[in-house]
Amino acid sequence: MNEILLIPIAFATSCLAGVMGMGGGILLIALMPGLVPTPAILPLHAATQLASNASRAGFGWRHIDAGIIPAFIVGAIGGAWLGAEIYQRLDTHWLPAVIGLLILLFTWLPLPVVRGGGQLSLVLLGFYQTGLGMLAGATGPVGAAVLMRRNTARDWLVVNTAVYMTLNHIVRVAAFAAIGFSFAAWWSLLAGMIAAGILGSWVGTRLRRLLPQRNFHRLFRWMVTLLALRLIATPLLAV
Repeated sequence: MNEILLIPIAFATSCLAGVMGMGGGILLIALMPGLVPTPAILPLHAATQLASNASRAGFGWRHIDAGIIPAFIVGAIGGAWLGAEIYQRLDTHWLPAVIGLLILLFTWLPLPVVRGGGQLSLVLLGFYQTGLGMLAGATGPVGAAVLMRRNTARDWLVVNTAVYMTLNHIVRVAAFAAIGFSFAAWWSLLAGMIAAGILGSWVGTRLRRLLPQRNFHRLFRWMVTLLALRLIATPLLAV
């Protein structure tokens, strides 16, 4: 029954991402351990975030930049292959700690300085975004360094972050299915989380222009940090 809690959590985190353009996926995956079995966390997260990001991109379709898509897909396929190979060799007991450590890195370390916003940078973004996503689930903040070199308008960034994350999650869902994860066994929970994620995207899109961002990033960082430390401690306490 604890799984049912993921439906309102999916709504709240998708709404957050609709307002901020990122952050919802990190918060969702930080809350999933303990509610579903460890091997199911990353595949279910990928499927739910696919719906959340696709709906957010759809609600803001006027801002979609189709020019980022081909190069990103090329890199994403290579990243998914490498990430899947590593994922299959991970001890799932330590997977929450791996996720927690990567979340801390994404939250506190400065994003890499990306020179230019050309097609090569998009290929590289697709590669490491999808490859890391196979291991950490939520890597949305990593791509900001690339997209902000192309356009800094808020709506453009939010919508096109959703576009490349949609592509990321499509490739990841396919990769998890290819290595044997059964999404059909989780269809009822997934249906609820996907519906909640789409509704959250719709609400977040409408709240985006109403909510101030001042001081929000600082509060969000510390909240995510506490959740990441919980993930790191989980396997250590179980030893």
